[in-house]
Amino acid sequence: MFTRDEQTMNHLLLVPLFSCVILLVYLAWRILNSVWLTPKRLEKLLRAQGLRGNSYKFLYGDFKELVSMMEESLSKPISLSDDIAPRVLAFLIKTINKYGKSCFVWLGPVPAVIILDPEHVKQIFHKTALYGKNRFHPLGKYLLQGLVDAEGDKWSKHRKLINPAFHQEKLKQMVPAFHLCASHMLSKWEESISQNDGSCERDVWTDLKVLASDALSRTVFGTSNYEEGRRIFELQTEQTDLVMTAVKSFYFPGSRFLPTKRLRRIREIEREILTIVGGMVDKRVKAMKAGEPTNDDLLNVLLKSNLSEIEIQGDQSFGMSIEEVMQECKLFYFAGHETTSTLLVWTLVLLSKHQDWQSRAREEVLRVFGSNEPNFEGLNHLKIVRVNFSMHFYFCFFFL
Repeated sequence: MFTRDEQTMNHLLLVPLFSCVILLVYLAWRILNSVWLTPKRLEKLLRAQGLRGNSYKFLYGDFKELVSMMEESLSKPISLSDDIAPRVLAFLIKTINKYGKSCFVWLGPVPAVIILDPEHVKQIFHKTALYGKNRFHPLGKYLLQGLVDAEGDKWSKHRKLINPAFHQEKLKQMVPAFHLCASHMLSKWEESISQNDGSCERDVWTDLKVLASDALSRTVFGTSNYEEGRRIFELQTEQTDLVMTAVKSFYFPGSRFLPTKRLRRIREIEREILTIVGGMVDKRVKAMKAGEPTNDDLLNVLLKSNLSEIEIQGDQSFGMSIEEVMQECKLFYFAGHETTSTLLVWTLVLLSKHQDWQSRAREEVLRVFGSNEPNFEGLNHLKIVRVNFSMHFYFCFFFL
């Protein structure tokens, strides 16, 4: 027989035990709903609308096959005559060929609908409020925050504040920075050639990544913060490699909270990047408030636009927070570096393949500029050099 005190104690012990059981059941239900019930419900809805695709596989979806085909494609050499799409989008091309232009794939438990009909694409872009932005992997936030991740009113606000940085007068001021960085790179190439009896073999991909990094360091953060910009480039390169490795591996709900070596390093890099950018932002804000002269790099333009909007509206909520300004600079640097270096390397590949166009482009540049430094006005007179065939053949990105 239990005494009254013992019965009371047992009841008290049962309360937390019962609470734990309820919590575990709730978590189990949430996980089951996330990785099985919701995907199967979405699959049924997609098929009811006439879309076709593979049946959902528990947890993985099409992920294993997607990664396997991607690794197989990238392990093979590529010929100059090859189409780039089957190499970088092997699984998507296979899915389209198998199921048609209205289909879907599974990125883990999340379905991704493939849209190829121009009218459907037009409708989506005209009704962006109806279609939320995709966030397939939680670690993606370390690479893609800011305008590209914003939606609704937040997107409109950020777009309005960033626009001044891309006015024509601001773009004109970027030309000298790009010319300076390109001149440094060409000087290195000329030095390598002279040291090797007039010819040499060189990995220009590495040089073009450095070129894009140097140019963006000067245009985003200015010449006074050039070294900090280079450090951000090094950190973002490492962070990108770590995040992409994580994205290619299986993600289990909640695994981003595990203290693995990779995740710890990703967070360390993020903190260091934000510390560097935050230090630059603090200096610029103090200089502006003190009335000191400032440069017209992206960071300054963004800060001026932000402070001006807050003063005009008389409300802090109409501007961006310092952290949001930092994320926009980080995004611009990351997106600009990847796309610029990729476009440049494929442009050189095409020019090396079609040397008649290479000669015509060279003649046009010499005719317009001669021995003078390039300027913004002169660039508008370049017809052959401005032809963007490289973007049509070798795209810099494949999703929005």
